Amino acid sequence: MFKHIVFFGLAENAEGKSKEEIAQFIKSELENLIHLIPEIKMIEVGINLPNAPKTNYDVALYSEFESMEAVEIYQEHPSHKRVAAYIGKVRTTRAAVDYKV
Repeated sequence: MFKHIVFFGLAENAEGKSKEEIAQFIKSELENLIHLIPEIKMIEVGINLPNAPKTNYDVALYSEFESMEAVEIYQEHPSHKRVAAYIGKVRTTRAAVDYKV
């Protein structure tokens, strides 16, 4: 089992949306990928709490795959690339880790 975890910091306003609207849109779009990309075994997206420290990231993505090859297929899938392109326009920071359990 391989886990892919990503954290995003978001702009206060971008693409005509507030940070809260951006976070909700990203959550919806990423979680929908499980219906489009069979390699995803599990996906969960969390939005940082409004009263959490400002040093936290705004959105966390947690996903599981059977292999690193499956992670790579996911990353190259057109549906993922579409969501990633949007995130690239609205994020200010990103951190990620992939690991095997």
